Amino acid sequence: MNLDHIAFNVTDIARSVQWYEKNLNCEVIYRDDTWAMIKCADVKIALVTSSEHPPHIAFEVSSSMTLPCDDEKIGLHRDGSSYYYGSDPDGNVIEWVAYADSDE
Repeated sequence: MNLDHIAFNVTDIARSVQWYEKNLNCEVIYRDDTWAMIKCADVKIALVTSSEHPPHIAFEVSSSMTLPCDDEKIGLHRDGSSYYYGSDPDGNVIEWVAYADSDE
């Protein structure tokens, strides 16, 4: 398992991307109106709107078969990756993500 990304809620994707590019020299990996994935100092940060995703930390697992949930709780992101949102004992949201090109 590897750290995949950390997600922050923002109110304006474009404004936030611009701030991270200017102030932290981040690289934009993907951006649309509801979320952006940027890379800063070898760490991916997802900037998300609260209507799309909760703030969370995400870990990449090798396969959707290793997601710690029943199959009916597995979701599918628009990039084809499988995911499950759970939480730690204090309610902090944890995402497990398996990319489509991983071994199944």
